[in-house]
Amino acid sequence: MQWFKLGAITLGAVLLAACGGGGGSVGGQNNNPNRGDLMQTPVPRIAGVSAAEFRAMLNADTTGQQLLALTGTPVCGVDVNYIKYGTVGGAGERTNASGVVMVPTGTDAQCTGPRPIVLYAHGTVIEKRYNLADWTDRTNPAFAESTLLAAMYAAQGYIVVAPNYAGYDSSSLGYHPYLNADQQSKEMIDSLNAAKSALSTLMSPTRASEQLFITGYSQGGHVAMATHRAMEALQPPIPVTASAPMSGPYALAAQSDSTFFGMVNAGGTVFSPMIFTSYQKAYGNLYSSPSDIYESAYATGIESLLPGSYTWSTLFTSGKLPQLALFSSTAPSGLGAQTPPTGFGALDDLFALGFGTNNLIKNSTRLAYVADAMAHPDGVFPNINYGNPLASSTAASPLRQAAAANDLRGWTPAAPVLLCAGNGDPTVFYSLNTEVMSTLWTGLGPLVTTLDVDSSITPSDPFGAVKTGFANAKTATYMAGGAAAVVSTYHGTLVPPFCNVAARGFFSQFL
Repeated sequence: MQWFKLGAITLGAVLLAACGGGGGSVGGQNNNPNRGDLMQTPVPRIAGVSAAEFRAMLNADTTGQQLLALTGTPVCGVDVNYIKYGTVGGAGERTNASGVVMVPTGTDAQCTGPRPIVLYAHGTVIEKRYNLADWTDRTNPAFAESTLLAAMYAAQGYIVVAPNYAGYDSSSLGYHPYLNADQQSKEMIDSLNAAKSALSTLMSPTRASEQLFITGYSQGGHVAMATHRAMEALQPPIPVTASAPMSGPYALAAQSDSTFFGMVNAGGTVFSPMIFTSYQKAYGNLYSSPSDIYESAYATGIESLLPGSYTWSTLFTSGKLPQLALFSSTAPSGLGAQTPPTGFGALDDLFALGFGTNNLIKNSTRLAYVADAMAHPDGVFPNINYGNPLASSTAASPLRQAAAANDLRGWTPAAPVLLCAGNGDPTVFYSLNTEVMSTLWTGLGPLVTTLDVDSSITPSDPFGAVKTGFANAKTATYMAGGAAAVVSTYHGTLVPPFCNVAARGFFSQFL
């Protein structure tokens, strides 16, 4: 079974050709930027469409029409601008990264004057060429997600700032600091500062209002929450109007423990090496050599594999990673009944797929991890009590220590938060992440709103339309491909558009 990538919104090839791109002469160049400094001023406009042109393009095919039905008719045109800026890597090293600044254009009152900012964090992608600002190439792996951002936010009057992340596109960093809460929150702040400094110099000069919204999906959900936390911790803090983290691995230590106990999530053979490389680069103590963790068939070159030139399909067909088998089907002595767990209904089949021959992670690695988890239980997994956990921060396992360091439990927001996800997610488990955070924040009352798009509609449900839309999409997917199709598209395709609709509606009440 082919698993979709974490957070990638596979909406298909929307027939969207950028109109009126290019622009401006090249001004100042800064090849050694400090954090948040622009590397090029003025920044180049890659594309520009009017509201009417955008609507016509989206109406040109079925996929675009479906997107249009979700986002609503464009009120504003959209200019797509490419920024490069200074930031830091996972170990605090100086580096650079790139991203997109989308600004609304047109004469409607919703498109003029100071505009609110949506700071957006994307989900996991494995292709280094990912660039949310590239509207000139529809094969660009960021194209569908960029189109969604333009239609959902920019065409409705929001300025969109979205980094590609360090390690992608033109970034000089040789790896990506994946799920590194400190680095990724700093980079989000750096991209925001760079974007703000660019607004007055754009071909369509724009001003930002005081409203700042933060959102992101999957990996980006973790990044969005970490960024909200970081902004409120600064002195003075950066005022956050509201945030909407979506389907993120917030309780990262619990999610990591669940994987090693045998609850292998969809895409686990890809996420694991991205996490291990990220934390090895940041902390330097996960292993002496990749062969300490990985089977010999995969250890060589794995640190530079992702992000890289492979697609999800070619990554597996090339033999660079196994598609499903994270762990050996022959359990190491002493692991007992932890391979694989059962009693989780439809997820039992998913967990079983994570075991096989030609597996990625060595038995010795798994055995040491589980032994440490049993000695220093997280407090959520395997004994779910929703306490404020992180006994794993005192664990002997460097990997568990790293996961605990990037776990977002223990933080309390001061600004409103919408948590959105679906309870059937096979990639980022709802009960270990969204439900955990929601439970920890129960005492905050109306400050925190939790939306399970895969739940029943209640009387006067403010999210009734979102839930109905999701249910219809899920049913259509089942009718076309059965239960396996629902599982394989749930996280990466079905949930993201509807959570974004909910996020925009949530933000709109603060305008």
